[in-house]
Amino acid sequence: MPQRIDGSGETVRFTFEGREIAARAGETIAAALIAAGETTTRESVVSGAPRGPFCMMGVCFECLVEIDGVPNRQACMIAVEPGIAVSLQKADEVAA
Repeated sequence: MPQRIDGSGETVRFTFEGREIAARAGETIAAALIAAGETTTRESVVSGAPRGPFCMMGVCFECLVEIDGVPNRQACMIAVEPGIAVSLQKADEVAA
């Protein structure tokens, strides 16, 4: 599992699916989730299969999440902010 460099950066806390996640200031949501052991960020709209961050540079759109009630946000492109609420993006909740 990917790990952070010890002592790097200020700790920022947010929630994912109601669970508190500790991140480092400047990290993307996707990086923070991966470091916390979370590999699924959404469900496939075709099969419902779990999907998660892949390219980490905003190209593949596999890391879509809901942030503070707003769907279709790319977790790999958005920096963690204190107190944000991040949720899995369910296949039946994808905005057209």
